[in-house]
Amino acid sequence: MSLNDEERQIVVNLEKEKALNTFAEIDVLRQVGLWNNIANRLYYSAFHAVSALLINDHHQVNTHHGVVIVLHQFYVKTGILSKQDGTFYSQLQTMREKSDYNCTYYATEEDTAPRIEQTKQFIDKVLSLIN
Repeated sequence: MSLNDEERQIVVNLEKEKALNTFAEIDVLRQVGLWNNIANRLYYSAFHAVSALLINDHHQVNTHHGVVIVLHQFYVKTGILSKQDGTFYSQLQTMREKSDYNCTYYATEEDTAPRIEQTKQFIDKVLSLIN
């Protein structure tokens, strides 16, 4: 799908808004201890922030795996984002996949709570790279 500049800006803004709104859901989920759901929201808030960046920079990606590949290729390997940032994003994805699809895995407060502030910092960092 090819976007003109105006369309691209609209989609980027929608992805940014989705990232921030998804992250905001974590406070409600934390109050009731829904840690699997928090793992999901942590990943998806980061995913939408990264998607905003990739769309802004004219990268077309169709899968979650593709997002990881492009993130590492164009942002981590080039030093725009740190290796720790790339690893953190991959860890969020793995935790989300386990909590969503593995019926024997249940995310705990210990798994997710430390990642809440880290995810906020990651989102802020990624969104700051958008013009």
